[in-house]
Amino acid sequence: MLEDRWISARSIAEQLGISREQVGSIIHEDLNMWKLSSKWVPKCLNADQKRQRCQLSEQLLEFFQHNPNGFPSQLMTMDETWLYHYDPETKQQSMEWQHSGSPHHKKFRVQKSARKILASIFWAQDGILLINYLPRGQTINTEY
Repeated sequence: MLEDRWISARSIAEQLGISREQVGSIIHEDLNMWKLSSKWVPKCLNADQKRQRCQLSEQLLEFFQHNPNGFPSQLMTMDETWLYHYDPETKQQSMEWQHSGSPHHKKFRVQKSARKILASIFWAQDGILLINYLPRGQTINTEY
């Protein structure tokens, strides 16, 4: 298991010639290990990006403190995301054996699908205002 963290309990049982239940008991009770999935995070931010997000959050908090009742109605935000036609690796495929004290692994999307579309989503207090899909071959510029 230390050499191949993705090995299945069924495979271990077959290799050792014991039952799947015995393998489970040994893994969980004796070795104190569980099979956990990596945590999906959309982006791996660098230190500068993290600092910018903290500064913006502090500015929003200040704005809220000055006008707590009117804050939600005056706030509109937007984000862009690439929508891919498939996920290269499923959650089940990313599961691996870990000890109870092991940190949760993060998995960043490194493989892109052949087809994708850029979606810009605008929302406010009452919900989504607009979802705009960038036409194929179009670039976001001042004219667009």
